[in-house]
Amino acid sequence: MGYHEYIAVEGAIGVGKTTLARMLASALSSELLLEVFEENPFLSDFYADRQRFAFQTQIFFLLSRYHQQHQVIPRTLPHSMLVSDYFFDKDRLFAELNLANDELAMYGRIQAILGEQLPVPDLIVYLRADTDVLMQRIALRDRPFERNMDRDYIAALRQVYEVFFQQYTRAPVLVVDTNEIDFVRSADDREYVVGLVRTALEQGAIQQSLPQLRQDAPPTGIRILHGGRRRLGDFQRFHRALDREKGFGDDLSFNFVGLTEEVGEVGRELKLVLRQAQHMQDEVGNQQEALERALAAKRSVLAEEMSDVLAYLLKLANYAGIDLEAAYIDKMGRNWRRNWDTLPVEEPQP
Repeated sequence: MGYHEYIAVEGAIGVGKTTLARMLASALSSELLLEVFEENPFLSDFYADRQRFAFQTQIFFLLSRYHQQHQVIPRTLPHSMLVSDYFFDKDRLFAELNLANDELAMYGRIQAILGEQLPVPDLIVYLRADTDVLMQRIALRDRPFERNMDRDYIAALRQVYEVFFQQYTRAPVLVVDTNEIDFVRSADDREYVVGLVRTALEQGAIQQSLPQLRQDAPPTGIRILHGGRRRLGDFQRFHRALDREKGFGDDLSFNFVGLTEEVGEVGRELKLVLRQAQHMQDEVGNQQEALERALAAKRSVLAEEMSDVLAYLLKLANYAGIDLEAAYIDKMGRNWRRNWDTLPVEEPQP
């Protein structure tokens, strides 16, 4: 089975998500998934009285979006690329803006459970625009339930999107500023944006497929089994699916012991490599060449042991509720900004 990308177009209300999604689907010969927001019976009441109708509106959207994506995405990706005018995590942005206290907590628990069952996009195209531009576009399309749209609400929503995508790491994000471009009326602007998306897709490395799980494994697990563009978070989700499939326990201490045991195995093999390199040095006459030969002889064994180390680390991150890729990026960013040459040296204590 070939690998087919899943692209989601995102941005605040009025930015042009659906329009661009249609254009991309046509340009890339892909299937199209559009959000069916008109079916929400609470939407008009929500815009009239957001505080009163926020929870009903949000829960309806959450379940509707989950049902649509859970049905369409796994069915489409095995045979075609897919472009959508939304992705599932966007629902949480609106919830955080409109809900609070117990309602937000209850929503968060439901969203987390449902979100684990859905694939992460291979690319998110985030359309950015200023509040005035968004308000102009909303007025231009003249949807009945948007005619009394509160400018402060759109400004707050725009800010929520900005903050979210500054911190988002689960999928590659292509940011497109739409303030000065018009991909609806300008063919040049349309080709420009499509070109940006094509380039972003081509830059991703295609990886090998993972082992097969049974076909009743969670959809997220099935999705990441096949070769494609993946990030570290995808492998964490694979381990969740693998643990459920194989009935592996989630005992934190047991898995920590497993990690230390596998690290020890890596250490044992490296010790044998160094010992063999010492024996070979007189024969080859070069320390580096002797080490390379010794490593070559043990490389397959080291690869297996290091894979076990990574597997246990991913599992521990899952059990501890840690996004390992985000944590790594944050830590390495801080390391990059440190001046290692000028770190103070601790004085010995008397």
